[in-house]
Amino acid sequence: MSDERSKSAVPEVRSSRVHLTEGSFVQHGNTVYRIERQLDFESVTATAVESGRAQVLKIAELEPPPVDGKTAAKPRATDAITEEEWKVAKERYAIIEPLLKMPRFGRADVQHRAEEVKRDPSTLYRWIKRYMAYENVSGLVPEPRGWSKDKTRIPAHTEAVITEVIEDYYLSKRRPSARKTVREVERRCIEQGIKPLPAHSTVRARISRIPEEERLRRRGFGDLAQRLRPTPGHFPNADYPLAVVQIDHTLGDIMLVDDVYRLPIGRPWITLAIDVFSRMVPGYYLSFDAPSIASVGLCIGHSIIPKEEWLALHEVDASWPVWGVPNTIHADNAGEFRSHSLKNSCAKHGMHIEFRPVKRPHFGGHIERLLGTLMSEIHDLPGSTFSSPAQRKGYDSDKESAMTISEFEKWLVALICNVYHRRKHAELGMSPLKKWEIGVFGNATVPGVGLPSRPDNRWGIHRDFMPAIERTVQRDGVTIESIADLSVTYYAECLRPWTKAEDPNNPRKTRKFVFRRDPRNIKTIWFFDPDLEQYFDVPTADQSRPSMSVWEWREVKEYLKERGIEPDNTAEILRALTELREQAEQAQKKTKRARRKTQRRREHQRQTSPAAPAGPTEPEAEHTPASVFSDEPIRSSWTIR
Repeated sequence: MSDERSKSAVPEVRSSRVHLTEGSFVQHGNTVYRIERQLDFESVTATAVESGRAQVLKIAELEPPPVDGKTAAKPRATDAITEEEWKVAKERYAIIEPLLKMPRFGRADVQHRAEEVKRDPSTLYRWIKRYMAYENVSGLVPEPRGWSKDKTRIPAHTEAVITEVIEDYYLSKRRPSARKTVREVERRCIEQGIKPLPAHSTVRARISRIPEEERLRRRGFGDLAQRLRPTPGHFPNADYPLAVVQIDHTLGDIMLVDDVYRLPIGRPWITLAIDVFSRMVPGYYLSFDAPSIASVGLCIGHSIIPKEEWLALHEVDASWPVWGVPNTIHADNAGEFRSHSLKNSCAKHGMHIEFRPVKRPHFGGHIERLLGTLMSEIHDLPGSTFSSPAQRKGYDSDKESAMTISEFEKWLVALICNVYHRRKHAELGMSPLKKWEIGVFGNATVPGVGLPSRPDNRWGIHRDFMPAIERTVQRDGVTIESIADLSVTYYAECLRPWTKAEDPNNPRKTRKFVFRRDPRNIKTIWFFDPDLEQYFDVPTADQSRPSMSVWEWREVKEYLKERGIEPDNTAEILRALTELREQAEQAQKKTKRARRKTQRRREHQRQTSPAAPAGPTEPEAEHTPASVFSDEPIRSSWTIR
C-alpha cells in the first residue's frame, strides 16, 4: 500500500453507539457530558464534565465521547474477519453464553463453567470482558499477532494496582466517584514506589469498561441493576424492548397507481418488523420488488436508525421513538434470512438470528397478527383487493385504485405512528406506545431498561446490511455476476494494489475480497480494503453505462439475447435500455405491466433509504457519491467509505 494511497483516505465514519443510560458519557459539540436523567424519548439532562453545569440536551444531537483522545474501541470490521475467525468467535460465545444469560454470576459459576469446557477461568473472564466491551460476538474474534493499538502499554504492576482499586474500592457500596478512584490509584502507586503514575484517562477508561449491570449491583444499586435483567414473559426471552424483533413479508392488499398517468400498476410488497415485547413497529420496507436479502437488510436498517428525518420526508406529524439494535431477529425459514452476509452483519451489530420452528406457525404469531391488522386497515382504502375473491366480489380494484406508492407510504407511516402505536392492544391491555414507554422508563411497579443506544453511523448500518459478494481482483477490475452468465465489470484505482493478490492462507490461490452492492443501482459497488479496514466506492469500468437496477439489467440481457446480440457492447446496451424504457413509456397507458416497470425504475432511481432519506442533499451525503443516486459520473477516481 503506497503512502499516497494512505494520504488519500478520508477518515472512516465512526461505527460506535451513543449510550443513553444514566451515568454514561456523551459529547455535545466540543463538550463531554455525563447523563444524569432520561427525560423522554427526545431529551436528557446532563452535567458538563469540566464545568459541572447541568443542561437539557437533545438526544438527536449527541455523539459518542472520545476515550483517551480517540473514539471508543470497536471490534474489527465484519468483512475483515475470515470464516475461521468467525468460527472461533462463535465457539467462544457458546462457551460464555450460559454465564451471560445468568442474572448474576460469581467466581464459583465461572470456575464451574471453566471445568465443564476444560478452559482456564481467566480465559473465560477475558472473553466475557471483551464481549461486554464490544457489545457483540465480533469482540471475540482472535486478536492478530503482534502489538495491537488497543492493548495497554502501562507496566503490569501499574495495571495490577488499577484493577485492585477498581475491585475493592470503586466497586463497593461506598460508591466513590471516578475522581476519587483516580486519586486512590495514585496514592497506592506512590505508596508502592511505582513511577510514572498512570494517566487519569487510563483509569477512567478501565472504569468505563465495567458492564453497567455489574457496576450498579456492586455499588449497592440492586434495584436499578434489576432494570437490566429480563423478567419472565410469554414469548421466549421477549421480556424487554428490542429483546426479540420478528420480521416477515406480505403482498399488500391494494392496487396502486403510477405517478404519471395514475393508472393501476399492481400490489406492493411490505416487509415489516415488530417488537414482540411492546408490539411497536421498529421499521419496514415498501417496494414493488419481491422479498430479497436487500429488502430484509433495508427493514433491519430502518429498525435500528432513528426516524425523525424519515417522518419529515413523508410529511407525517408524529413521534416514532423506536431505535437501537435488537438482541434477536426472529424470522421464518425463507432463503433471504439465511444468507451468509446477513448472518455476519447481524453478528457484527450484536444481533442473533433465530428461525421459526418448522410446522409451528404460532412462533411467528405476533408478526402474522400485525400483518393481518395492517391488511384490515388497507381494506378501507380505494383500490383494495381484500383478502379473497369472495370478499372482492362486485368490486373492481383496478378501476377504484387511486393511490401512488408515495401516497400509500405516507398513509402507512401515519397509520403506524398515529393509529396503531396509540390504539389499545387487546393482549397488552394498553397501547404499544405505552408498553414501550414502560419498558424503557419503568413505572411504580415495573423497572425500565432505559433508552437503547443510538447508532452514530446511519450509512454504515445501511451498507452493512446490503448483500455481500466475494470476488478476485483482475487487471481489468472485478467482475460481478447478477445471474448465471450476466455480469458487470467495475474498476477504480483502489483495486490496483490487490490485482491477482495471493491468498494469505493458500499461495496457490488468488485472494478473494468482499464487495457489497445495493441491487437498486448496480453502477457503483463498495470494496472492502482489508488493510485499511474501510470501504471504497468502485464504479463500473465503463462509465457511459447508465444507472440501472439488477432486475432492469436482466431485462436488457434477455432483450439482447432475443436479438442474438452479446451484452458486452456498451452502445448496444445503451440502445437496448433506451428502447426498453421507451417501450414502457409508450405502453404505460395501455398495459399495467409497462406502467409497473416504469414506476419500479423510478423508485430505484430515487434510492431512498433510512440512511439517506433526502437523497444526496443528506448531511452525510459527503460519504455518498452522486452516482449512487443519479446517472452523473463519479468525479473522483475512488472515494472511501
